[in-house]
Amino acid sequence: MSLEASTNLRTAIESSIGQPFIEGNSIKAMRNGVEIFPEMLRAIEEATRSIDCVTFIYWTGDIARAFAHALAGRAREGVNVRVILDDFGSRPMDDRLIASMTSAGVQVEKFRPVIRRKFWESDHRTHRKILIVDESIGFTGGVGIAEEWEGDARGPSEWRDTHFRIAGPAVLALRAAFLTDWRDCGHVLEAADVAIPTPEPAGDVELAVLDGSAQIGFNNVERAYEALIAVATDRILIQTPYFNPVAGLSDLLVAAVNRGVEVAILIPGPFADKRVSLIPAEDALVPLVGAGVQLWVYQPTMMHTKALLVDGQMSLIGSVNFNRRSVEKDEEVAVAALDATLTQRLETDFREDVKQSKPVEADISRPWRRRIAALLLRPFNSEF
Repeated sequence: MSLEASTNLRTAIESSIGQPFIEGNSIKAMRNGVEIFPEMLRAIEEATRSIDCVTFIYWTGDIARAFAHALAGRAREGVNVRVILDDFGSRPMDDRLIASMTSAGVQVEKFRPVIRRKFWESDHRTHRKILIVDESIGFTGGVGIAEEWEGDARGPSEWRDTHFRIAGPAVLALRAAFLTDWRDCGHVLEAADVAIPTPEPAGDVELAVLDGSAQIGFNNVERAYEALIAVATDRILIQTPYFNPVAGLSDLLVAAVNRGVEVAILIPGPFADKRVSLIPAEDALVPLVGAGVQLWVYQPTMMHTKALLVDGQMSLIGSVNFNRRSVEKDEEVAVAALDATLTQRLETDFREDVKQSKPVEADISRPWRRRIAALLLRPFNSEF
C-alpha cells in the first residue's frame, strides 16, 4: 500500500467529519475475555488518581463481581471512581454489586432511566464501552462486563470478541466521550474534568476518536463508514454482530465490488444472541451477496467483534455495530487507527474466524416465512 493510499484514508476521515488524527499513541488488540479482562483489571488495580467507566452491559457472574470489587477497592484508597451504567442494558445486574460500589465511594449513575417523564428518550441508549484510568490509559471495543465474555470462545458459553488498550494523547478524546454521557446524567463539568495534562506520547500510532452520538441526519461514525468505503481500493473486511446498514452504505459496498474491491462480511450464526436481528440482516445481505460481496457466518459461538478494516491500513473499531440502531439511536464511540500493524493483526484474526465459519453462496434463498417476517419487521428497522 502506497503512502498516497494511506494519506487518502486519513483524508477521508478528516474531511468527512472534521476530526483530525492524533499522533503519539499505542494501541493493543486483545482477543476474547481470557486476554481482555486481566488487562482491564490490572489497570484498575494500578490506578492512583481516577477511573472513569461507561458500559451498556454489566450483569452478574464472577467477572461482574471482580470488577465491582476492584472498583470499590480503588475508591476506598481515595481514587476518584465514576461509573455509568446504561439503565436498560444493566437491568439484570445484581443490585448488591451497585450497593457495594456506592458504599465504598464509587459514583454510580444510571444512563437515561427507562421510567422517566421524557419516555421517548428511553429508546436512545448509551452503547459505549469505555474505561479510562488516570486520564492516560483507555480501553474500548465490544466487550461488556458479563460472564458471556469470559474465556476464549471455546464454545457457545464463551463469546468471541475483541477489545483494545490505548495509551497516549488520544486517551483524552476517548475520555471526552465518557464526559458526554456524564453530563447527560446531570453533572456539570468541573475543573478536575478538563484541567488535566495531556498524556505523554506512548507510541507512533495515529488515532482519530469519533464521538458517535446519534443526531438527526448526522452521525460521525456513519460518515466515517461512508468515507472509508468510498475511497477503498483493495479490500474491505467487516466483522459485526448485528448487520442492518442504511441503504446508502449498502449502495457504497456494491459500488466498491463493482470497481474491483474485495468486500467480505462476517456475522454471527447459530449462536446469535438476538436471533430476531438476523431477519433484517438477511434482508440486507441477500442483494449484497448477489452483487459479489463475500459473506461468512460464524459457527462456534456468538461473534461480537466490531471492526471495519480497509486496504490493510485503516481499522475502525469501538462499540459501533454495522446497523441502523448504532448510527440512528445509540451513543457510541469509535476509533480510527491508521496503523498497518494493527490492521493486519485484525485481518489475521478475521481470516482465522472465517476458518470457523460457513460461506453463504450467491444463490442464497430464504424460506417464505423468513421473507414475510422481514417485511413485517421493516417498519421497526431502526431497532436492529
